[in-house]
Amino acid sequence: MIESLKTLAIKSSATYEDTPRTEWSKMYPGQIVLASSQIYWTTEVENAIRDNELEEYVAKQQAQIEDIVLMVRQPLSDQNRITLKALVVIDVHARDVVKRLIDLQISNISDFEWSSQLRYYWEDKNVLTVKMVTAVIPYAYEYLGNSPRLVITSLTDRCYRTLLGAKYLNYGGAPEGPAGTGKTESVKDLAKAIAVQCVVFNCSDGLDYLAMAKFFKGLA
Repeated sequence: MIESLKTLAIKSSATYEDTPRTEWSKMYPGQIVLASSQIYWTTEVENAIRDNELEEYVAKQQAQIEDIVLMVRQPLSDQNRITLKALVVIDVHARDVVKRLIDLQISNISDFEWSSQLRYYWEDKNVLTVKMVTAVIPYAYEYLGNSPRLVITSLTDRCYRTLLGAKYLNYGGAPEGPAGTGKTESVKDLAKAIAVQCVVFNCSDGLDYLAMAKFFKGLA
C-alpha cells in the first residue's frame, strides 16, 4: 500500500506541470491528487513570496478554481466528482491563505504567517514531508480512500498547529468543547492531511471488555 501510493505520488508530481490541471486531477487517486496539488502550491507560494509576485499568483489560483468548477458542472464519474469536491475545498483555502499573505505584506518565507500553514515538501530521496511551524511530520501514505475534505477555518488551522506540534513531540492532544462542534471531524481531517490511520470509537456503555481487547490487539 505504502509503496503503491509513494510511486503514484512521485508520478503525479512529475506529470503535474506538463498536463492541464483539469485532466491531471482525473489521472490519479483523490488522496494523491490533493497531496501533489499541495506540494506544488507550497513551492509556488514560496517562489511568489521570493519574487514578490503574490498578486499574480492569486489570479492564477482563481483561474484554477474556476476551471475545476466548470468541470464539476459536466458529466463525471462519482469518484472524479468526490476528488474534485475535495480539491475545490483545498484550493479555496489555499487562495484565502495567499490573500492573507498579501494583506499582511509578507515578503519572507520564514515569516510566521506562512510557516504556520500546513506545507508539503519533497525532501531528499523522494521523502514527502508535511511541515507546520516547528513540526515536521513524514507523510505516512496510509491509503484512506477517496473522501471529501473539511472546510478549513482559522480555528481549524489553530487546532492543526497544536495537534501537529504535539504529534511531532510524541504527545497526545485533547480537543475540548460542546458536542457537535467538529472536534472529531477536525482530527479525522488532520489524519487525512498527513495520511495516517484514524480510528474513531465512542466510549458508551456498550464498550465492554471485548471491544477494549480489540483496541489493544490492534495497537499491539
